[in-house]
Amino acid sequence: MKKKAKKPATAAARRGKKHAAKVKKAPARKAGTDPARVAAILAGLDEAYPAASCELTHENAFQLLISTILSAQCTDVRVNQVTATLFPKYPTAEAFAHANPAELEQEIRPTGFFRNKTKSIMGASKAILERFGGLVPRTMEEILTLPGVARKTANVVLGTAYGIASGVVVDTHVQRLSQRLDLTRNEDPKKIEQDLMKILPQDRWILFSHQLIWHGRRVCVARKPRCMECNLEKLCYSKDKTN
Repeated sequence: MKKKAKKPATAAARRGKKHAAKVKKAPARKAGTDPARVAAILAGLDEAYPAASCELTHENAFQLLISTILSAQCTDVRVNQVTATLFPKYPTAEAFAHANPAELEQEIRPTGFFRNKTKSIMGASKAILERFGGLVPRTMEEILTLPGVARKTANVVLGTAYGIASGVVVDTHVQRLSQRLDLTRNEDPKKIEQDLMKILPQDRWILFSHQLIWHGRRVCVARKPRCMECNLEKLCYSKDKTN
C-alpha cells in the first residue's frame, strides 16, 4: 500500500512554525542595567538624597561595629535608643570584652536575639584586643574574622567609619529596591552585592547604599510604596506600583 504524500505546508503554517521557534528561542529580558539607565537612577538618588548617611549613632569605628551587630533584625531607631545608655557604660572594646554576659544580654535585649548578639559583641571585642591592638581592622579580610561580622556589617564599618569602598551594603532595603529597580534578579545578598558592584562606579558604592536605604524608609516603603512621590517612578519596573 502506497503512503500518502505529505501535503506541502501552507504559507500560514510556515509562518506559524517560524514564530513558534522565535518565541522558544527568545532570550529573557535583560536586567535594567544599561549604563544610561543606571546613571539616571544615580542622578535621581543624588537629587533626592544628596546628604544621605548612616543613621546609626556612633562616635568611632568600634561603636559603629557594635551598633551594626545590634541592628540585625532591628530598627536603627531602637538600636540608637539602646546604645544611648550602652556606650557610656561600655566605652571601649576592653569594657565589652570583660562585661558580665548576663547583664549585657539584658541591656541589649530590646534589639532582639540578645544572646547571640552578646556572644558576637564580646567575641569581636576580645578579638580586636588580642589580634588588632584594640582597633577595628581596616581590611575586608581581617574584619570578616571577627565573630558576628559578615559582609554587610563589614561594608557598613569600612565604608562609613573609614571611607573604604570594599563592597556594597546589602540590607533588606537595598535588596528589595535593587530588585524593584531591576538592577538584580538575584535573591541572595552576596550575589546581589556582586551584581551591584559590577554596574555601579566604585566611588558610588558607599553613598548608593545610604541613598537606597533612605529611599526605602522614606518613600519606597515595603508595605505600601508611595510611588506618586517617587522621583524614580519612571525608571521603576515594579508591577505593584501604587497610585
